Amino acid sequence: MSAKSPITTHILDLGSGQPAAGVAVSLYRVDGQDQTAIASGTTDADGRVINWFDSTLEAGHYQLRFATGDWYQGRGMDTFFPEVCLDFRVSDPDAHYHVPLLLNQWGYSTYRGS
Repeated sequence: MSAKSPITTHILDLGSGQPAAGVAVSLYRVDGQDQTAIASGTTDADGRVINWFDSTLEAGHYQLRFATGDWYQGRGMDTFFPEVCLDFRVSDPDAHYHVPLLLNQWGYSTYRGS
């Protein structure tokens, strides 16, 4: 698969100022209490997950789950958030949704990127 997925992400580790390579990321579609796995992947050397699935999107509620605790533990570091879960809405199934994560051991920030 080489095309960019409709949902992509990027993680920057603010503590080191470097991309967070090797973080496990999962994408779910959320419908009430039901959650359906859409894709899973691992950030590349640039901290990105770009071409991890090629299916079309439906409008609705989605969630990205980042395994931040495992990633920090693998570096011999503690973290306050063992997992970061970002919920967001897809309103236009034909649009591209880029969801970056700015991460450090004790907090995080996110936004809709381009």
